[in-house]
Amino acid sequence: MLSQGAPVRWSAPEGRWTEPDLHLFPQDGHRYEIVDGSLHVTPPMDEAHDSLVEAVVGTLRAAAPPGWWVCARLGIEIGDSNVVPDVTVLRPHSSGAIWVDPADVALVVEVEADETRRYDRLLKPALYAGAGIPAYWRVEPGPALRAYALDGTEYRDAGGVDGDEQGRLDAPYPVRITPAAWR
Repeated sequence: MLSQGAPVRWSAPEGRWTEPDLHLFPQDGHRYEIVDGSLHVTPPMDEAHDSLVEAVVGTLRAAAPPGWWVCARLGIEIGDSNVVPDVTVLRPHSSGAIWVDPADVALVVEVEADETRRYDRLLKPALYAGAGIPAYWRVEPGPALRAYALDGTEYRDAGGVDGDEQGRLDAPYPVRITPAAWR
């Protein structure tokens, strides 16, 4: 029997990681994701990152038409992958599943950090585009916003907004963005 405070012991699966394996992990602030059956773990983010995520959520919720959902850290099931964007915008009448279907997703947003820069710039956009998610935003330090729109099976640059600039983006719905207001 384990005493309180003793570390939990577990072992890796014999084959690929699957969504049920994610339930084995503690709620310790780490982000546990599966990409093509392989486990990816991101360390807990700092308070500044979490505040930026909440500010982006607030901006998107304020502009959202009725029926749209804006969620922080909602998982998406993409084939053999289970990923968790910082922000997910769901279309009206989405399934409400624990792991949402990419067809329900209109936009994903990643807030870049030193620990996630390559993951947010290379791997996750490729997964999202391959799943047919129509829009991807990346929030960079500063902050600045880079927007991408799905063009076939990959994202193309749809513009950006830096610092004190005010910009308007039309995907997933019209929204005014001023990244400096997120600080």
